[in-house]
Amino acid sequence: MEIIYKPQLPETIQPVIIIGAGGIVADAHLPAYKKAGFMVHGIVNRTKAKAEKLAAAFQIPNVYESVAEAVAKAPANAVYDLTIMPEQYIEVLEQLPDGAAVLIQKPMGDHFKQANEILQLCRKKKLIAAINFQLRFAPFVSAARYMIEQGMIGELYDMEVRVTIKTPWEIFPHVMVHPRLEILYHSIHYVDLLRSFLGDPKTVMAKTLKHPAKPLSSSRSTILLDYGDTMHAVINTNHDHDFGAHNQECFIKWEGTKGAIKASVGLLMDYPHGIPDVFEYCLKDESSSEWKRLELEGSWFPEAFIGTMANLMRCKEGSSDVLYTSVEDVIKTMAVVESAYISSEIGGVKLDEQFKNN
Repeated sequence: MEIIYKPQLPETIQPVIIIGAGGIVADAHLPAYKKAGFMVHGIVNRTKAKAEKLAAAFQIPNVYESVAEAVAKAPANAVYDLTIMPEQYIEVLEQLPDGAAVLIQKPMGDHFKQANEILQLCRKKKLIAAINFQLRFAPFVSAARYMIEQGMIGELYDMEVRVTIKTPWEIFPHVMVHPRLEILYHSIHYVDLLRSFLGDPKTVMAKTLKHPAKPLSSSRSTILLDYGDTMHAVINTNHDHDFGAHNQECFIKWEGTKGAIKASVGLLMDYPHGIPDVFEYCLKDESSSEWKRLELEGSWFPEAFIGTMANLMRCKEGSSDVLYTSVEDVIKTMAVVESAYISSEIGGVKLDEQFKNN
């Protein structure tokens, strides 16, 4: 059985200018671009030494003193890759040439108001702007999407993400102190993923929680997206399961009227080292209900990062007319995230008020 899951690459060379030099650039962006054959023309970072280190490691020919210099010296057909924190987006986006193509690191702002400001600025400058929700392009997600679009598992009626792991937040010092940690910086990937399969939910129900012995703002969440009476869409995350590997798990599961798919996401197990992904499926129209395994090349890191940049480049050159993670689409992901925080704050039905007369 042939499953098409690898991203289509651009037809033209479009030099990349990277703004930021954090760990994600070294671990995912640059390895992905090297594997895809993308040309990285230059890099800039507030701490120049970090940019110089990555430039030496990945043979990047230009290290700039500032964003202004990077823009001034960029080739005419450059694509910009922002890997900075959300509070810096507006300042940097304002310096990009009107009409430029830019890939912006997720999330699209720290809250919905900021996300909308980013959207309005991108519209004003006519930027070809996408948010780097690369999980949509992970090999196991693309393979599942292909199977579902081909009708192989029938009508999709259940989609579940479950994460039960120990996450070393300390390796993300700028993120771990955020007042909206878990949903905004982790579960947002799954919110965006569910939207990419199911569209926008009618309502959102959620609760995000702290650990009693940790200073983190949140580390566990449950998010239920309402798509009516037959579609079950739920995200359950627990980053505090520090009891060995035996019962840790991380998977995405799709169930349909003719079959099911389960992708075990190895990257988040023993992060950042990870273990191999496992992609399995079961089709009811075959002779038995046996689960079969499909071997896929690549994983979330770094291969999925090829997909988001390739899609942006293809839209810029005109070989594709769909920018899947455009700011116009992702603003809706940010609306779901904001709704999840509102739901978590409001809480559920209060029994003493609902049933006080009984």
